[in-house]
Amino acid sequence: KELMVQPNAPRFVRQGDKMEFTAKIVNTSAKEVTGQAQLQLTDAATGQPVDGWFMNTFPNQYFTVAAGGSEVVKFPLQVPFEFSQALVWRVTARAGNISDAEENALPVLSNKVLVTETMVLPVRGATTKAFSFDKLLNAGKSSTLRHHGLTVEYTANPAWYVVKALPYLMEFPYECSEQIWNRYYANALAAHITSKMPRIRQVFEKWKAAGAGNETALLSNLEKNQELKSALLEETPWVLDAQNETQQRKNIALLFDMVRMSAELQANLEKLRSLQAPNGGFVWFKGGPDDRYITQYIVTGIGRLKKLGVNIEPLNPIVAAALKYSDGKLQQEYERLLKLKPDLNKMHVSAIAIQYLYMKSFFPEYKTDSKSSNAVAFYERQARTFWTRQSLQLQGMIALAMQRGNDVRTAMAIAASLKERSITSEELGTYWLDNRFGFSWYWNYAPVETQSLMVEAFREITKDAVMVDNMRTWLIKHKQTNNWRTTTATADACYAVLLPDDRDRNLLDSDPQVNITLGTVSLSGKELPSEAGSGYFRHAIPGAQVTPGMGKVQVTVSAPATSQPATTWGAVYWQYFEDMDKVTAAATPLSLSKKLFIERNTDRGPVLSPVNEGTVLRVGDKIRVRIELRSDRDMEYVHMKDMRASALEPVNVISGYRWQGGLGYYETTKDASTNFFFDRLRKGTYVFEYPLFVTHTGTFSNGITSIQC
Repeated sequence: KELMVQPNAPRFVRQGDKMEFTAKIVNTSAKEVTGQAQLQLTDAATGQPVDGWFMNTFPNQYFTVAAGGSEVVKFPLQVPFEFSQALVWRVTARAGNISDAEENALPVLSNKVLVTETMVLPVRGATTKAFSFDKLLNAGKSSTLRHHGLTVEYTANPAWYVVKALPYLMEFPYECSEQIWNRYYANALAAHITSKMPRIRQVFEKWKAAGAGNETALLSNLEKNQELKSALLEETPWVLDAQNETQQRKNIALLFDMVRMSAELQANLEKLRSLQAPNGGFVWFKGGPDDRYITQYIVTGIGRLKKLGVNIEPLNPIVAAALKYSDGKLQQEYERLLKLKPDLNKMHVSAIAIQYLYMKSFFPEYKTDSKSSNAVAFYERQARTFWTRQSLQLQGMIALAMQRGNDVRTAMAIAASLKERSITSEELGTYWLDNRFGFSWYWNYAPVETQSLMVEAFREITKDAVMVDNMRTWLIKHKQTNNWRTTTATADACYAVLLPDDRDRNLLDSDPQVNITLGTVSLSGKELPSEAGSGYFRHAIPGAQVTPGMGKVQVTVSAPATSQPATTWGAVYWQYFEDMDKVTAAATPLSLSKKLFIERNTDRGPVLSPVNEGTVLRVGDKIRVRIELRSDRDMEYVHMKDMRASALEPVNVISGYRWQGGLGYYETTKDASTNFFFDRLRKGTYVFEYPLFVTHTGTFSNGITSIQC
């Protein structure tokens, strides 16, 4: 074109950022051009202008561009603290009778950290019970705390918590093999639930009908722009929280759409196949080595679907290859052990070998080849002999493997020992003291996964319905607003709650009346909209209406004598924001230190100068991020997330496996952060560096760096 406008928009902005939105005006004609450039800002959800909010006080800029030349126009902006949605910008350049324009969407991320406090409301039978939400009662002590909202939900059907958790498995944004498997797992469970519980399916149909035509403009735009959707989901997931009961029901019902489930199952199955190596093992991320634990985890999940009565016929080729791979790995472990010429009467069974025995117990029809049979027999003897020296989760795995292998005596002995060491309380249910927080960073000590396995063990070995119900109470207690912290924990908890028994088959028949008092606010399940059959209701109180006095909660459950509920569950979720700069470093076995440096070329080569308080950066400066990671113990499956300012553009944009200092990890760059995944992180200190370039002028929040095992 004779006149072209080329905006230089950032990938995102954060609340409080001050910036100059720049655009280049290009004149390709043979004569000088004079005209006017305009910046317009609108709310993506409503389409309403928001120029005033963003202090776009000079939306029109005059320009004069020489023939064949270009000029830059600048629009000063300030991102408001109260806006955290998608923003649409449009830059238009006009000169005489010619014009050019460009429009796009931009996510506005919060500069605050969303903190969630939760209190579960378990009530046994028909009674009245008082609860105290101490964190909320003391909320007035913080001057910067801003309430986001207070949500109450209650149901007599614990299967409902599984229904709410399944979409989390579908929305996890990373493409590693166990996440892809868990998406398949979620879809398969959703299909199973709809066939097993037709009354729930009828409710979903009502939800979808009630929500027809109510899609918001924001959701429509997000469907068109997957990159924007990913940025919002990863950095500000609360933006997509259901704003009303109808929309929330519609979102969950979407997962249970039969057409979508079929398409998602097939798509995730193809992805799963692509991550299975030729030797039958699965890699964690594409390009990485085959991983024995991940392989056995996926096959165990397939076995659990089989146990629930889900059709796993499409997965049979995957299972066959993975079981053969696992046999080979067990044989290799056995052969390495024999080369050391140890005393075979001592303990040599590993956690991964016990996981193998548990995994294999789901497939009694599978016959181990003769080459690996000695190894299998050896580790079965080892597990039977040395089960007392294993973690709780491994003891449960051994008990189930023995039970399914017809060694009922050992299985009952382990179950009796586990029951003796358990603790039961009215509020928390049944749990184990060593399992409250998980005293190790290895998978076989993970608390939710361990508790889920205990549910399976006691349901299958002792058939103790009361204890199983108490253990499920503990699982619900550890569920946050919509997930059990990780996808692996969520998948295991879903399995534990959905395991069939007599009580599960009658859960939908219970219909108690529930009344909840929050300070001076009274809520009645009879007056609030509730699901047919499940009795589930949810009420959200906007942040502006939340008061500390709502921390005093009272629940009254009433029901006819002929239909007394065994256990009803609910929860109060309080969410609030705190500024990122008030987030302090956590004292854990993992510690992080982050520094920024300016890299400048000199006569002596590149020189790094630290970015300190007051340091001014200029457009074009090369920034080097240095992160020091310290771990005081060996860990597995670690995720580190490093946020960055919207004025900084990454150089490394291709995701892939990296090797540095003897450490292998997967690095992936997202719009607002760089993520590192470590399948093995040994004890020690590690330094990571990666480059960025300054692309905009202004004042920006750089975010925080977080890590989790």
